[in-house]
Amino acid sequence: MSVYMYVVARDFGFAPNPFHGVCTLATCKPVVRRMAKTDDWVIGMGGAKLDAVGRSIFAMQVTETLSFNEYWADPRFRDKRPVRNGSRVMMLGDNIYRQEDGNWRQLDSHHSRPDGTPDLHNIGTDTGTDRVLVSEHFFYFGRSAPEVPKAILDEIGYTNLRGHRVYLDDECQDLLDWLKTSQSAHLNRVVDDPFQFKQSAARYSVSDDKIFN
Repeated sequence: MSVYMYVVARDFGFAPNPFHGVCTLATCKPVVRRMAKTDDWVIGMGGAKLDAVGRSIFAMQVTETLSFNEYWADPRFRDKRPVRNGSRVMMLGDNIYRQEDGNWRQLDSHHSRPDGTPDLHNIGTDTGTDRVLVSEHFFYFGRSAPEVPKAILDEIGYTNLRGHRVYLDDECQDLLDWLKTSQSAHLNRVVDDPFQFKQSAARYSVSDDKIFN
């Protein structure tokens, strides 16, 4: 079992999407989505942009992996298709891709252009790995992200840098134990809103690295 850790640069409730009782990572982080296997952990740490360095925004143990077409067609995840004139939760649905006749289709979503048309750069990044990570064993803290004890982060040599880091589970046992004990009451819950939940109508483009409100 491996543990993947990365800095969450933006926290809207889109990537990951912790709503409807299941935490999913269906966009962004194509390398993590390609490499992570069932039973592995993916942990998102706060970054400087969110003023949350050293705090855990989410942690999900992968319980299932799906292709985009499987994710799209599965009735369990119908509510994760975005509804841009719906509630904030529905606006941020991440079930946005399907492949038809060899072409990728993108729903009007957080990853579309400001006018709702497909964003080719986001499509290229997201679908570069045709894989969705699903977790029915997760912690999502959002704005109430707890501070991870510094001794635990120092023990694994974690630093707040770009990209992701991969650890073996025994290297992160103290971190996983901290999650499972001190945060046990929060398992499979959305503890607080995402940091940028009030910007739910915004769009993000990887080509500009810009949020469009």
